[in-house]
Amino acid sequence: MKKFKLINNIFGWIAFAIAATTYLLTMEPTASFWDCGEFISSAYRLEVGHPPGAPFFMLTARFFTLFASDPSHVAMMVNAMSALCSAFTILFLFWTITHLARKLIVKNGEEISVGKTIAIIGSGMVGALAYTFSDTFWFSAVEAEVYAYSSFFTAIVFWLILKWEDTEGNVADDRWFVLIAYLMGLSIGVHLLNLLVIPAIVLVFYFKKFPFSIKGTIIALLSSFGILALVLYGLIPGFIKIASWLELLCVNTLSLPYNSGLLAYVVITFAVMVWAVYETAANKSRPRMLIAFLLALFFSGIPFIGDTIWLGVVLLAGLAIFLFRSKKIQARLLNTVVLCIMVMLVGYSSYTLIVVRSLANTPMDQNSPEDVFSLQYYLNREQYGDRPLIYGPVYSAPEKLVVEGNYCVPIEKLGSNVWVKKTKKSATEKDEYICTGKKHKGYEMDSRFNMFFPRMYKGPAVKSEHIKAYQEWGQVKGNEIVVDRCGREEKLVKPTFIENMRFFFSYQLNFMYWRYFMWNFSGRQNDIQGHGEIDHGNWITGFDFIDSLMIGNQENLPSDLKNNKGHNAYYMLPLLLGILGILYQLSRKENGGKSFWLTFFLFFMTGIAIVIYLNQTPYQPRERDYAYAGSFYAFCIWIGLGVLALVESLEKLLKNKTVSASIATVVCLCVPALMGAQNWDDHDRSDRTVCRDFGSNYLMSCPKNAIIFTNGDNDTFPLWYNQEVEGNRTDVRVCNLSYLQGSWYIDQMKRQAYESAPLPISWEPWQYRSGMLDMARTYDHPTVKTLDLKQALDFVRNEKYIGEDGIGVIPVKQLYLPIDSVQVVRTGTVAKEFADDIVPEMTIPLKGGISKSHLMVLEMLQTNNWERPIYFAVTVGDEFYPDVNKYFQLEGLAYRLVPIEANEQPRVNTEVMFDNMMNKFRWGGVSNPKAYIDETVLRLCRTHRLMFAYLSDALIKEEKNDMALQALDRCMEVLPTQTVLVDYSCILLAKNYYKIGEQAKADSLMREIANNSIEKITWILSLPDKMKNSVSRENSVQQNLAILQNVYSECDNYNSDLANEIYKEFETLYYKLAD
Repeated sequence: MKKFKLINNIFGWIAFAIAATTYLLTMEPTASFWDCGEFISSAYRLEVGHPPGAPFFMLTARFFTLFASDPSHVAMMVNAMSALCSAFTILFLFWTITHLARKLIVKNGEEISVGKTIAIIGSGMVGALAYTFSDTFWFSAVEAEVYAYSSFFTAIVFWLILKWEDTEGNVADDRWFVLIAYLMGLSIGVHLLNLLVIPAIVLVFYFKKFPFSIKGTIIALLSSFGILALVLYGLIPGFIKIASWLELLCVNTLSLPYNSGLLAYVVITFAVMVWAVYETAANKSRPRMLIAFLLALFFSGIPFIGDTIWLGVVLLAGLAIFLFRSKKIQARLLNTVVLCIMVMLVGYSSYTLIVVRSLANTPMDQNSPEDVFSLQYYLNREQYGDRPLIYGPVYSAPEKLVVEGNYCVPIEKLGSNVWVKKTKKSATEKDEYICTGKKHKGYEMDSRFNMFFPRMYKGPAVKSEHIKAYQEWGQVKGNEIVVDRCGREEKLVKPTFIENMRFFFSYQLNFMYWRYFMWNFSGRQNDIQGHGEIDHGNWITGFDFIDSLMIGNQENLPSDLKNNKGHNAYYMLPLLLGILGILYQLSRKENGGKSFWLTFFLFFMTGIAIVIYLNQTPYQPRERDYAYAGSFYAFCIWIGLGVLALVESLEKLLKNKTVSASIATVVCLCVPALMGAQNWDDHDRSDRTVCRDFGSNYLMSCPKNAIIFTNGDNDTFPLWYNQEVEGNRTDVRVCNLSYLQGSWYIDQMKRQAYESAPLPISWEPWQYRSGMLDMARTYDHPTVKTLDLKQALDFVRNEKYIGEDGIGVIPVKQLYLPIDSVQVVRTGTVAKEFADDIVPEMTIPLKGGISKSHLMVLEMLQTNNWERPIYFAVTVGDEFYPDVNKYFQLEGLAYRLVPIEANEQPRVNTEVMFDNMMNKFRWGGVSNPKAYIDETVLRLCRTHRLMFAYLSDALIKEEKNDMALQALDRCMEVLPTQTVLVDYSCILLAKNYYKIGEQAKADSLMREIANNSIEKITWILSLPDKMKNSVSRENSVQQNLAILQNVYSECDNYNSDLANEIYKEFETLYYKLAD
């Protein structure tokens, strides 16, 4: 056994080394898109990221940044942390598989033979390496996200409970549970996914301590779900909930400073926990021990599930009665429970960092959780809204209406009180929390539209496009229900429960889970996000005759789909090996059955259970496979055990265990080798720096001391990374419009940040606090048609005109901003030669309702007086800011607001934009054929390409053909069509080449565009009729015929010989389609 342990340890570290080397070689050298830039920034500066935060991730990542030689290497160090966490995950997965494999083929006390050693080690290596090279896990392993770290916690916790299983059952062995609880507490400061291991832990405990039975297993599972609920809905929010009660008492009643109640609660809780540990360990007085234990539970917050205190009181009272009446509960068990709760709270205490850093008013301080109430909001992720899981309204449910005066208004559902710090008017006022109202929890719905297990639900995040997708995926016909809308009858369709479940199985379970599962263990069509089309993001087998049945002819695929680096085929080998592992496990009688249920519930809880919990709507902003990495981890255990099945089959033929194990191991290692070979090119990010460089390009589009408005993750976080980590352009203030709705963010914008002065916002804090002017209504006044912007803003924040609901009023549908042309020229907003183009006033149309975010933008326009340049990122949708588009001037990746009304859109400042794009922009290595250009990167590359088209067109209009040629050639150099595939914007580039007489270059580009469209149409013609309508819009016949027609038209306009050629090809395809 000692020899086996040594071999097991050596090969475990070999698996670690392979994984670590792979991930370190392929990790991104700088930040990645989505949340990565924010995570790196918050770790480096110890700032407050988006809810619910990841403080332990921040602390660990901050440690890794200490090894960076300069700020440009900070991201690499945090990425390396993810790579090493992922490699340690592989290490513990290896040891988990070998533990389970040993239990299946080695009897207690039996010496492990050479053949069995090879079989066990082989199963560990195959399963661990299959996960190493799996699509989803590898993706998270090479970027600064929380999922690699979370996977590490999942792996080590599951391995620890298996280590406990090997113990002798002594009192000292309880320390394993304490260690597991501590790691779970720490993992809360990374991601909550680790808690889903609890059912597997309880099953291991049950199988070791009790005789196996179906009834006992069910009871154990139900108990595990209860423990999970108590931690997830009790301890985590309950601890803060009790702290908030004591905080109100200390501050509002006892007139103590802010956070005194929180500090008192922490001290009391620590003292109670220590007392409870002592009493349960000493066991001198049972009544005193039980009182201490119950107090420990109370102060931990575990019983306080939900908004009401009474449920917690009832649970505690019931437990007290049970404990005082029962004599079977041993002190050892109570001691272990208290210790586990205490160390979990110690791990959870990493969130102290969030409060401390928020109090420091760091530049990034999302939601500003500097007191216990804002921390509660932050931890509960309340800004993201809620969704029904067990019972609730379907998407078509109408609000209940009530008549108020001349209006029909919906009945609002209100939750608990909202407490915020009082806005002081003088420093001498005492600290106090005020109630700004009750939490808005939506509206009362017609109860006839409620349904159990509502998958097609109604919520604030559900938009019209989601409803359309609900109806398509659920094939909704439904039942008509007549509703009364304040005297007006209306017929609405409620989907049936069967249609609801059809959506669950077809979309949520199949498309949003099984598809991802098959990506990892069968094959992936491409890396383009899919929404149900046959050409985007499906799973494949690699066998054309099977794939053709699912997603159409694979022989005539267009080049951009065929050559997509995300096209990976494993020929279902990992899947088949995993199925063999399941069957082998089940064939091993009781031991196999036990290990199967352990693995299955790890698989279920980290996969299907998450699907049920997330209750996702269609049209997610990106693929969500990373959420299910734990489930794929569990399946790789079965892949490893599949080796044992092959060993057993070969042994029957060869009659030699050692030879059979050796052959099976070598053959099965080909499976992860295939996965690694297929996945390398689309997981190797080592040759690109796109996120950093494109983030820099946004900032470099702005002059000194500018304000740039952004909105999404990918036009905000890369900019933050540049400023917070690498110190680039800290004079520019990045203002995210989606955050500008929150009072906490407005407070931050009014503070200095590095070299950037506070934003020009004159409003007092009470005027924009939560619940105040979150929205303003507009209406047509009978006599006033337009208002000066300053008058309108003064009017809307006048307390006399603000309703009890905090909603303000603007009595016009159009505003105007008077323009001082002298000031505009003096500040350099408009060059002196264009002074005559300055309008005397800017008109700003208003919609029916204006959000606080829009009001703040208008406030800055009015208060700024053109002192600071104001920009809007080109990637921000115009619904997120006031209607000022006609005053935009393009200068790079941002529009500058200028008081000149453009004759055509967009107006371009060619001098500034040319300098920015030719001399200041960086290109992230996308011209390198080895660089991996995924869909997110490709989309932003095409945005840059479109900017080149606008710039060259404007230069041509200004008769600066030489500069236009330089811009066009630069575009083709840094964004070549070999890596950044052609799209519609290339027609604009080719057209501009024609305009300046570069016909050969134009023809070459037009030919490439035409070929791309012809390939797509030809492929669609080869599809069965039922599949032709399932092609994405960008690859559809209509879209590509339109592109071909446009190509022909432009070629013909500029007398290109290519026109006749394109026309003939267009005509041929058109007649084929007609047939």
